[in-house]
Amino acid sequence: MNRRTYVGTLGAAALGAAAGCLGGGDPNTTLGEPDRPEGLTSEALAYPAWGERVPDVTLPDPLTGERVDLRGVDRPALVSFFYSNCMSVCPRLISALREVQIHSVENGYADEVGFYPITFDPQRDTAGTLREYAETMNVDLSAGNWHFLRPDGRDRAKAVLEEEFGFKFQRNEPEDGGKYMFTHIGLVLLVNADGYVERAYRGQEGTEGRYIEDLETVRSGGGFL
Repeated sequence: MNRRTYVGTLGAAALGAAAGCLGGGDPNTTLGEPDRPEGLTSEALAYPAWGERVPDVTLPDPLTGERVDLRGVDRPALVSFFYSNCMSVCPRLISALREVQIHSVENGYADEVGFYPITFDPQRDTAGTLREYAETMNVDLSAGNWHFLRPDGRDRAKAVLEEEFGFKFQRNEPEDGGKYMFTHIGLVLLVNADGYVERAYRGQEGTEGRYIEDLETVRSGGGFL
């Protein structure tokens, strides 16, 4: 799937808050259609959004040796995008997801949900770097539900993230020869067990409390656990 090129910037206020209701006209989702400006559809967005299938992409987990078929994941999951050298958006994003992971462990459903952060800096985010990053961020790799995914090289990362996920990022090379960094958005996708996107959170739209609430609703199919 080739996502359309994303031109312009849709602010969090323009996208609006996601609705928490159930149903909403899509038989493939548990959560209802998110609140957003009239006329704005999932198809109009660059990235996969409510009611659309997650891209048919398989990526390696360098820490376990597995190759993860994202469309084939058979449990609700949070898919995100990051790089370990980020000093702004990514630490907050990974911290929020870690809190959701902790909640899943403490409440006995760790094996029923998954976390799949995809790095867009495979040159520096090696297996060793990702393991150290997990320790720094207090991610519980032993829970078995967290998988760092690492595309095979810079070109593969660009192709997967931009063409498949519509995730825009730009590598910035410093003039003083220091570390390169990236300009990027914060994006988290909540995907149900059938591979359909329930929510696409951008920037400040996503918090651990909201992730937990939506994830548990999707996990229960809208019922009571």
